[in-house]
Amino acid sequence: MTAWESDALIVDAVRSPIGRRNGTLSHIRGDELSAQVLNALLGRNDVDPAEIEDVEWGCVTQVDEQAWNIGRNVALTAGWPVSVSGTTVDRQCGSSMQTNFNAAAAVGAALAAVTIRNPARPAPAAVPAGAGQRPLLHCGLDCPPARSAEPVRSAGLA
Repeated sequence: MTAWESDALIVDAVRSPIGRRNGTLSHIRGDELSAQVLNALLGRNDVDPAEIEDVEWGCVTQVDEQAWNIGRNVALTAGWPVSVSGTTVDRQCGSSMQTNFNAAAAVGAALAAVTIRNPARPAPAAVPAGAGQRPLLHCGLDCPPARSAEPVRSAGLA
């Protein structure tokens, strides 16, 4: 058996541009920017999104637009099938590394063959430093605008 058949391998990496507070990227939500990264990765590797078994995002500041399971929302915002699972990991300063450990364990145990892992860093204009430590002042849902109306209506929240 070759390493390709039995070991967890990192095949490619894509990142978003680096922005600044109130810079040219400040109007783009983190989930929307991350969705662009996902689609760029698949485009470079000629992979059908339906082949991806799991998307896992490391995110330590899960508030505002990065709340409500950004790992799942990124795949949905990218237009991937609902069959692609997604989740978010918060391990403070080790979140994105933990997603890699989880992927290696899933592949090594033959629970998954193709997964995507990525860190979500707060967009400074949208999610200020320390925002995760502020008290929860509301219980509203802040999902990506392109998908927000129907889930909210169907859940009886509007």
